[in-house]
Amino acid sequence: MYAILSRQYQLVLSSHGVLLDFLGTIHPEHLAQSIPSYNNDSMDSLMRHVANTYLGWLLNFLQQEQRPYFTEDNHKNLQAIRGMFEQVNQVVNDFLQQYKDVNGPLILPREGETPLTLTPLELFTHVITHEYHHKGQLANMSRLLGYIPVDTDVIRD
Repeated sequence: MYAILSRQYQLVLSSHGVLLDFLGTIHPEHLAQSIPSYNNDSMDSLMRHVANTYLGWLLNFLQQEQRPYFTEDNHKNLQAIRGMFEQVNQVVNDFLQQYKDVNGPLILPREGETPLTLTPLELFTHVITHEYHHKGQLANMSRLLGYIPVDTDVIRD
């Protein structure tokens, strides 16, 4: 199963690349522009949120390693966004290497709550589907800013 998940993440990376290349065509001020219909979020803040979700679930929450989250202060431009996802890719690769038994139970502590029991497969599926949910929002945000988004699906023409 590890080989399948690794291959699946390679497909995610391909889609990442298309999205990041597309973001390179957007004016930097538009990447940071607040969009009222998205709770005044911006495209760059949504990218930080996606990257931080990978860190939060696969590192900080699961491994109890308190790595600092990406912040607006130093992750505003496309180069910084690409750098965030290079770090995310390392976290995902480490996760896949460590949890090769994708059905083994993981107990995730939650402060003041009952611990959460998940499998590595469930956790991995959660973070990648979360990313794809936000890719759709990014495409719509770009439309609202006057751009024609590219296809970031795994299967593309």
